[in-house]
Amino acid sequence: MDYLAIVVALVVVTASSIAIHLLARAKKARPGNLPPGSLGLPVIGQSLGLLRAMRGDGGSRWIQDRIDRYGPVSKLSLFGRPTVLLAGPAANKFLFFSGAFSTRQPRSVQRILGEKSILDLHGADHRRVRGALLEFLRPDMLKAYVGRIDGEVRRHLQENWAGRATVTVLPLMKRLTFDIISALLFGLERGAVRDALAGDFVRMIEGIWAVPVNLPFTAFSRSLKASGRARRVLQEITREKKKASQVEVEHGNGKASRNSDLITCLLGLRDGHGQRLLTDEEIVDNAMVALIAGHDTSSILMTFMVRHLANDDATLAAMVQEHEEIAKNKGDGEALTWEDLAKMKLTWRVAQETLRVVPPIFGNFRRALEDTEFDGYLIPKGWQVFWTANVTHMDASIFHEPAKFDPSRFETENQRASAAPPFSFVAFGGGPRICPGIEFSRIETLVTMHHLVRQFRWKLCCKEDTFVRDPMPSPLLGLPVQIEHRASP
Repeated sequence: MDYLAIVVALVVVTASSIAIHLLARAKKARPGNLPPGSLGLPVIGQSLGLLRAMRGDGGSRWIQDRIDRYGPVSKLSLFGRPTVLLAGPAANKFLFFSGAFSTRQPRSVQRILGEKSILDLHGADHRRVRGALLEFLRPDMLKAYVGRIDGEVRRHLQENWAGRATVTVLPLMKRLTFDIISALLFGLERGAVRDALAGDFVRMIEGIWAVPVNLPFTAFSRSLKASGRARRVLQEITREKKKASQVEVEHGNGKASRNSDLITCLLGLRDGHGQRLLTDEEIVDNAMVALIAGHDTSSILMTFMVRHLANDDATLAAMVQEHEEIAKNKGDGEALTWEDLAKMKLTWRVAQETLRVVPPIFGNFRRALEDTEFDGYLIPKGWQVFWTANVTHMDASIFHEPAKFDPSRFETENQRASAAPPFSFVAFGGGPRICPGIEFSRIETLVTMHHLVRQFRWKLCCKEDTFVRDPMPSPLLGLPVQIEHRASP
């Protein structure tokens, strides 16, 4: 009963504060210029309706209903804040490139990932941190990662797929991408530390989008504790690698090696005055973000590729042929190379079409730093702006027969693809904040699918082929499949 009383008190106080905030904002705004729509009930707004729709895989329909009713620009209230929904290619371009907006993550995300992450930085700080991360993701460094990722994928399939009659795809893909990221980002080898970090990572994710009330029985509390343990591991790794880099400096080599991990790379970066580009806190916070970003998107993408290919024999057969042609020119056990990935054009088109139909990120929020206008409507300072990928991805005027799975949309010579307006395919975002890990995700996906389609056949265990979002898409029961080894050609 004590816990219940505390929760009720917190809800009342929070609700009252947010309601006052909403009323104050509404009075300050010039009502005649605000977009059509309604802020709904205080605090609740339209949040429950959107969350309910997303959990039933109806989020896209919910958004489209609003657009049909109010147009591509409308006001509403989401998660306790007045919000403007922007939809369409022109709105995407405006939002991605305008300097009047910064990103805004829920408080729970900030508490768990840290205050110095790239997700909440803007201006010069964002450019500095993004530039540091891109240093690790330079093309010449990415080429060096292909062989290491190949080794992780081979081990994963041998240990978790080979000899099994059934597997559950999503948790296995998540463990695979976690192992890849642990090795390349943190230099963590297989063992107890990596296994413990994997467990904490799962618990951390469970409460990352929860109500940020730090009480013992809440998901947020468990997530926060797991985040603390994970952070201590990364802090210790950072200290150890800092000592190693100082030894290198003493020997006249202060730069990170070409094959170094992310933390070593970031520690070695210097500005024009020879000072470190990032602090220890910034390195740890952004390593936490990289762990999340590099894990979820790729694992979800590959899971839904497996899901689609189970019922698309023609596309699967074409992919198998593409990968067998690549394998013909390689010796037994020889790792894939950067040049091999360049030949996997069909596989990447299948990946892009999967991202179009089921984008891992449903949408995202920005915050207005000043009063600004779009399409004749006022977006008041401090309001949220919400955009979603599905609006353009499933627009029949942009993508012909959008419900049809058609990888040929992404052929460079295909006229339909070239005619699509810019900022229509936004699975990775766009503008200065476009996902910096696109190429890393591409490597993970292509290497994994190469070995998967050559070694296994599979069929879905569940007749009901559905998925929900919470907030990432998740297929029914994690996508259990029956598997069998594919005979050697």
